[in-house]
Amino acid sequence: MMIPEYFRKAVANPVVLLITPPLMQPNTPYPATPLLTGFLKSKGYTVFQADLGIELLRKVFSSDGLIKLFNEAEKYQGERSRELRRLLALRQQYIDTIGPVMAFLTNPTTDVATRITGRDWLPESSHFQTSIDLDWAFGSMGIIDKSKFLITRYLQDISDMITQCVAPHFSLIHYGERLSVSLPGFDPMLQALQEAPSLPDQWLIELLDKHMMEAHPDLVGFSVPFPGNLYGGLRCCAHLRSIYPEILTILGGGYPTTELRRMTDARLFDFVHLVSLDDGFEPLQAALLMLQGQNGGDSLPSCAFRQNGKVVYTGVVGNGQGLKFAEIPAPDYSALQQEAYFPLLDTANLMHRLWSDGRWNKLTLAHGCYWHGCAFCDTSLKYIRQYDPSTAIVVVDTMERVMAQTGSSGFHFTDEAAPPVLLRDVSLEILRRGLQVSWWSNIRFERAFNSGLCILMAKAGCIAVTGGIETASARLLKLMNKGVTIEQAAQTCRNFTQAGIMVHAYLMYGFPTQTVQETIDSLEIVRQMFESGIIQSGFWHRFALTEYSPVSLNPGAFGIMPDPSEGNGFANNEIFYTEQRPVNHDQFGEGLRTSLFNFMQGVGFDVPVNKWFGTKQPGTRIKPDLIAKYCSLVMSEMPGQHRRIVWPGYPLSIENNTGKYDLLWVETPEKSISVKVPHGIGEKLLRILTPEKMERITILLVSDFVKWMGITDDTEADLLWTQRWMIKMREAGLLIV
Repeated sequence: MMIPEYFRKAVANPVVLLITPPLMQPNTPYPATPLLTGFLKSKGYTVFQADLGIELLRKVFSSDGLIKLFNEAEKYQGERSRELRRLLALRQQYIDTIGPVMAFLTNPTTDVATRITGRDWLPESSHFQTSIDLDWAFGSMGIIDKSKFLITRYLQDISDMITQCVAPHFSLIHYGERLSVSLPGFDPMLQALQEAPSLPDQWLIELLDKHMMEAHPDLVGFSVPFPGNLYGGLRCCAHLRSIYPEILTILGGGYPTTELRRMTDARLFDFVHLVSLDDGFEPLQAALLMLQGQNGGDSLPSCAFRQNGKVVYTGVVGNGQGLKFAEIPAPDYSALQQEAYFPLLDTANLMHRLWSDGRWNKLTLAHGCYWHGCAFCDTSLKYIRQYDPSTAIVVVDTMERVMAQTGSSGFHFTDEAAPPVLLRDVSLEILRRGLQVSWWSNIRFERAFNSGLCILMAKAGCIAVTGGIETASARLLKLMNKGVTIEQAAQTCRNFTQAGIMVHAYLMYGFPTQTVQETIDSLEIVRQMFESGIIQSGFWHRFALTEYSPVSLNPGAFGIMPDPSEGNGFANNEIFYTEQRPVNHDQFGEGLRTSLFNFMQGVGFDVPVNKWFGTKQPGTRIKPDLIAKYCSLVMSEMPGQHRRIVWPGYPLSIENNTGKYDLLWVETPEKSISVKVPHGIGEKLLRILTPEKMERITILLVSDFVKWMGITDDTEADLLWTQRWMIKMREAGLLIV
């Protein structure tokens, strides 16, 4: 392979600028550039990073920004709806209130909240026409949350005006996403980039230039995790190629990794020099070494570039295993403007709001997925197939470092599926150190999440989990190799909910061979799960066939026929197909979303599930008490010798009685609990469970606990767990995990 011409200069100490282009959720930084920054700094490089998305939003939602945006909007020549005319007429109210509103989102106070909830201060337009009863949703005391809810609608109204009148590719969250989702080719994106830049586009370039002047980089990398980041990223790349042609530009992240692996349209490289696939650590390091003249072209892994007018892809280097995940340094958030991020609240649902409300440090426990077997997932790609977990100590060390950088104790573990054993060990390590954190994670609804593990996770700060119930159909779950049954999912959700952990369900419709009846029945399963209170929120996804999934690799087994004529030279991950037994799955989308919205508000359970659709549909075949029966089943188990006894460190004391029994007092944070134990047992428990000096909790193997209790007979050991005092101790906090 020839060395690309832009590597033929030698730079002794190259400087790197890593950028997240607009736009992501504004409440928290995306973790890609902090991870890459931490890694490259550990290799001795000087690295700068910037989140241009949050910087652009702060520019847009300012009094100066709104003055200029309204001036541009007044020039709009298109049709003006009644809502748009009202919004433009209220321009001064928007300009006067935007400063206090954004300050409130950064530092909420009750005085400003009282004005906002009075409903006579903020201007209101179309997004305030909500069906949610605000008094029911927030009550009389929740004025901070109610204010954030109203502000979100206020900002959405402004965003709609910007999109219609000023910048057609602007969106409050996904900048230019409509251009990038299921692109038929590169032409629509190229046409948009050739248009005169809108006012937000101009501001984006001004922000980029500010960072260029500060960093003076030799390499600029753009992280494009989602389709909505592509337009902003390429706008920036076009500017760099025009003004800074000597600077190497690299585009990487989730979007190119999944969508651009078979790209043949070389025009993308009019904007960017390299496309990095997969994790990005090794491609970036290799590119920097080549800039330094220390690396040959054959050592540029997992990249694409243009050579002789054609797209060239490089393979993996060595054994392809890459870096060990536990050896990757902690992310570095230090250069990002932590105070710039702000929450949005577009729902009263406590679980669903986590994505947009709150400040979450995003981390991963493992690289890849330990299951990597679901037929709909891109399991043949390295970022899913290659499972490589970290260790509990490394994870919690990283949490402490990130807390020190960001000042935030909230964490979101964004794994494909966090492994239960590692979650157990991380929870134990958090409790050992006495960290006061809140966190949530994506999981699989495994049987390993028994009541003890769920309670342990809750005590360690877990507030929510998300996981896939998918089609909620026994046949389809087996066909897609989910490895989870409806009964298993229901019982796992019950365990989490009983431990005080909220549950969000990822749901799917339109999977190949799914029948109309199965869709109706899946909605009934979901309805029962909401009504029983074991899940709190969910989201329906329409199945999409992706190139690197088992369905795509073996379409005949799933009753579909891919249509190769629908491909293009640019983004090709999603594949068009026809079913051997076609079903109009699109007819269900609106009804599924509407019913779910109602379930999340705690209403609509009395509506027959086939009535949510605009067309006649069959009734459900699912028994109305199916989920209730599943949840009533409790697995009786004798703890294995390899499992762990965990005592959370609650103080213990004994009141000796003269009879056969003593009272063992447990001081939990909520209340004092007395446990009546046989004489002598209390002293043993006090000795075994009281944490050693400098320790906060007690952890020991079940086998050691049994031995120290003086039990040597297996039958007696089995009976131990059924004793009334043992059941009471478990209710008081004794965990078996």
